[in-house]
Amino acid sequence: MIKKVLIANRGEIAARIIRTCQKIGIKTVAVYSEADKEAPFVKMADEYFLLGASPVNESYMNMQKIFLAAKETGADAIHPGYGFLSESETFAAACREKGLTFIGPKSEIIKLMGNKVEARKAMKEAGIPIIPGTENGITSVDEAVKFSDEIGYPVMLKASAGGGGIGMQVVHSKEELIKAFETASKRAYAFFGNGSMFVEKKVERAKHIEIQLLADNYGNVVHLFERDCSIQRRNQKVIEEAPCPFISEQTIKEMGEAAVKAAKKIGYTSAGTMEFLVDEDQNYYFLEMNTRIQVEHPVTEEITGQDIVEAQIQIANGEDLSIQQADIKKSGHAIEVRIYAEDPVTFYPSPGLIQSMKVPEGENVRNETTVKDNYQVTPFYDPMIAKLIVKGPTREDAISLLNQSLEAYKVVGIRTNIPMLLKIINTKAFQHGKITTAFVEEHYLSTINH
Repeated sequence: MIKKVLIANRGEIAARIIRTCQKIGIKTVAVYSEADKEAPFVKMADEYFLLGASPVNESYMNMQKIFLAAKETGADAIHPGYGFLSESETFAAACREKGLTFIGPKSEIIKLMGNKVEARKAMKEAGIPIIPGTENGITSVDEAVKFSDEIGYPVMLKASAGGGGIGMQVVHSKEELIKAFETASKRAYAFFGNGSMFVEKKVERAKHIEIQLLADNYGNVVHLFERDCSIQRRNQKVIEEAPCPFISEQTIKEMGEAAVKAAKKIGYTSAGTMEFLVDEDQNYYFLEMNTRIQVEHPVTEEITGQDIVEAQIQIANGEDLSIQQADIKKSGHAIEVRIYAEDPVTFYPSPGLIQSMKVPEGENVRNETTVKDNYQVTPFYDPMIAKLIVKGPTREDAISLLNQSLEAYKVVGIRTNIPMLLKIINTKAFQHGKITTAFVEEHYLSTINH
């Protein structure tokens, strides 16, 4: 049985995990860098341990220091959160070798689903529709051009060994591809240690839909319905909601069943997310699988009443799923927006001192943040400083509450993307549920650049 969890992460997700551990009576250890020594999440835990200097390779990405922290504090399990080491098969395997419970899937599964080419092969074998794309990683621009000429432009250029939008680019012509390939490959190598690229056909006017899964060690798998994550900037999500306002219940049923089937096929365990692109005719195609908790998991928790972090811990503890598919119902509509310390026009990070911060409160308003007055936003980490989640009986009610809440949100001292979020949710296209992955370019950037 897990008695003490070390959270190998920071900020709001560290605080989120600590809260659930406290609820179920498990001790916690927070680790932190020099930049985070005054961060509120640190003192929330029962114990805390300084990893080192602020850069990630000296702190949150340093496995040896994290293992030292676990040894010094007597932690018997590690929860990786999202980002950092959460999808590192090396880290997951090392935890197991050191006798620590990794709260996540097996390292072999992380490795399989972390490689876009191998993941596509596995999904194809499981009978899941996939987008036309390369069968193997590509290392030369000539090979990329040859394949792209065959399937036709536009295409998506992606890092074959990574995600999070890093190294991803839409390419509309041979000339663009030649220019983009070397830069994208170098960026992929810098982030993932692998410069091979993956090319797939670009699905036009697509929606980005994901299915939340829970799977125990005994072959039981359930889904917690869908999330719509189509509104993105620079291929990274900004607004997420559940249920999806566009897709029929029948399509969601089929996608959920397909995701469960695929998870069983590969022997998946823990919480995970199967991501799909859905076209205008509601045809769906496998995009990728995230083998960790997602930033946007709260919207699913709000409509289903399930604690996904608690489920992760129970599964890691060797318990079977306490729920069956028929037990899971969805109620109401939830929307999450990510609050970033960034310029709302250029999307450039806006580090600096937050002199004061006032978050909205009230029924059906959920704030996930550990930022406070006089908080220093450093350039070392992702610029997301908070998540705001609202719920209403209907989508219209949720949008109305979100608008009120964003109007009440006050951050003094730095720039944030709150003006952008307000503008987006007040467009007719958003309010009518006409959302695609091109939404920000078509309905936001097009209005501020003219």
